[in-house]
Amino acid sequence: MNDDVLLSAQNLSVRFGGVLAVNNVSFDVRRGEVFTLIGPNGAGKTTVFNLISRIYNPTTGSIAFEGLPLTAQPPHRIASLGIARTFQNIELFEHASVLHNLLIGRHTHRRTGWFADMFFTPKVRAAEIAAREKVERVIELLDLQHHRDSMVAGLPYGVRKVVELARALCTEPKLLLLDEPSSGLNVEETEDMAFWIQDIQHELGITVLMVEHDMTLVSKVSDRVLAMNQGEVLATGTPREVQEHPGVIEAYLGSIEDVSGLRRGSEEVRP
Repeated sequence: MNDDVLLSAQNLSVRFGGVLAVNNVSFDVRRGEVFTLIGPNGAGKTTVFNLISRIYNPTTGSIAFEGLPLTAQPPHRIASLGIARTFQNIELFEHASVLHNLLIGRHTHRRTGWFADMFFTPKVRAAEIAAREKVERVIELLDLQHHRDSMVAGLPYGVRKVVELARALCTEPKLLLLDEPSSGLNVEETEDMAFWIQDIQHELGITVLMVEHDMTLVSKVSDRVLAMNQGEVLATGTPREVQEHPGVIEAYLGSIEDVSGLRRGSEEVRP
C-alpha cells in the first residue's frame, strides 16, 4: 500500500438477502485529508461506514487500514487500531456527565490491570491524571468548558453532537469517521462544526472520513468527495469536480438551485 494511503477499500459489496446495498465500491483515503461520501438516502454511505467499523462484514471485497486487513479484525479492536466514529443517532451515556463520557473515550489507552486498579497504585493514579489532561485538552478545543460537569441528558441536541465528537477525539484516532455531523444542527452550529473539523484536520493532524448531506459544509471542509447512488460510485474528485458531474446532478443535487448553492459554497472558500 502507498504510504500516503491510510485506508483503502477495494471492490466492496454487501448483500442483505436479495438487496445489494453496496456494489463494487473502491476508494482510498489519504493521510491528513477530509474525504467525504455524499449521495441520496439509501445510497449506501452509512453501510460503508458500518463495514469500516466492523458492524457489517462485506459480502465481497477488502478494507485495509495502514496495510492491516480490517476484515480480519474483531469489532472491539477497531478503536484501539486508531479508528473512532460518531453516529447519526447520538450514542452517549445520558445519565453520566460530559466529563465522564469523555473519560470513557480514554478506555482504549488503559494499561493497568484490575489488581492495580483495586489498590489505586501510583501507576494507576498517574494514568488517571494523564487521561484527565488529555480530556481537558479536548474540552478546551471544542469549547465545552461550561458543560464539563453537566449531565448529558439535560444538554441541547447541538451540544450533545459536540460531546460525541469530543469522546471520539479522546481516543486519539488516526482516522475519524463522522456520520452526518451537521444532522439536526442549525446554521450557526453547522458553521462551528466546519470550524472544528478544520481544526481537527490541521491542528491535530487527524484524517477525517465523513458522510454528509449539507453541501455547504462538504464544500468548506472536504479535500475530496465520493458520490454514491444505489450502492455504486458515481464520481470521485474535488467538491467542484463532483458537483459538475452529470450523474451526481441528476441523482443527488436534483435541481439548478441546489447546484448553484453548492457552487456558492465552494467559491466562498477558494483563495
